[in-house]
Amino acid sequence: MTTATLPASHVPLRKHVGLGKTIAQSMTLSWRGMVKIRRNPAGLADVIIGPAIFLVLFGYVFGGAISGDTGEYLQYVFPGILGMMTLFATMGVGVSLSTDLSQGIFDRFRSLPIARVSPLIGAIGSDIVRQLVSLTALVGFGLLLGVRFETSIWSILAACALALGFAFAVSWALILLALAVKDPMAVQGLGAVLIIPITFASNIFVPVETMPGWMQTFASWNPVGHLVDAVRGLMMGGPVGEPLMFTLVWMGVFVILFAPLSLVVYNRRP
Repeated sequence: MTTATLPASHVPLRKHVGLGKTIAQSMTLSWRGMVKIRRNPAGLADVIIGPAIFLVLFGYVFGGAISGDTGEYLQYVFPGILGMMTLFATMGVGVSLSTDLSQGIFDRFRSLPIARVSPLIGAIGSDIVRQLVSLTALVGFGLLLGVRFETSIWSILAACALALGFAFAVSWALILLALAVKDPMAVQGLGAVLIIPITFASNIFVPVETMPGWMQTFASWNPVGHLVDAVRGLMMGGPVGEPLMFTLVWMGVFVILFAPLSLVVYNRRP
């Protein structure tokens, strides 16, 4: 007796998957990404060691020249480094997704009776875990260097949650890039080209008021600047309401704009 196997393209797919099953399937695929991290912990080196190196370099190499006091500058730049590394870490989801696409893994996912969006949300979910590890390591290293938070533990947790939410929103742009470019190295290169300008043309390292007028205009609309202002206020004290509002608006814009586009491109893949 022989057993006939239908080609993947002939496997009957469900037209509609409920919200509960979509969430469960997304969590399952997120777990797949976490298993990959557990089996290759060296892959976390960039999100653990990288932020620590940036904090030391900018705090102790440039801090005296920029602020005149290294300790005072560490207090200023720490929330900025946190926001910057959150943004850079989102490149990981784009590169990981592009690698899976190039190896045909996502073609296999598309042949399964699961929600189409689940593989994409699963990729973001596992990346959020990487981000959480990075944030925890950065906060711990900052405390060792002498950074002192001026607010409550709840405000600090809220700042970390806001950074993770921002990473989730920006990740959709990297997913769209990965779907469009289809080459992991190109995703990494183009991602850096897009992220570096909006990172440095902001209030991460210096106050916006020290910049030329035209750059101040750009920096005042920069979504990273609003995130850093909100995180700085939540961790070190200061205004929170307005930068938090603008950060949430930018997060909504990223999700509303890039999530549907990513799904359209994903569904049109041959």
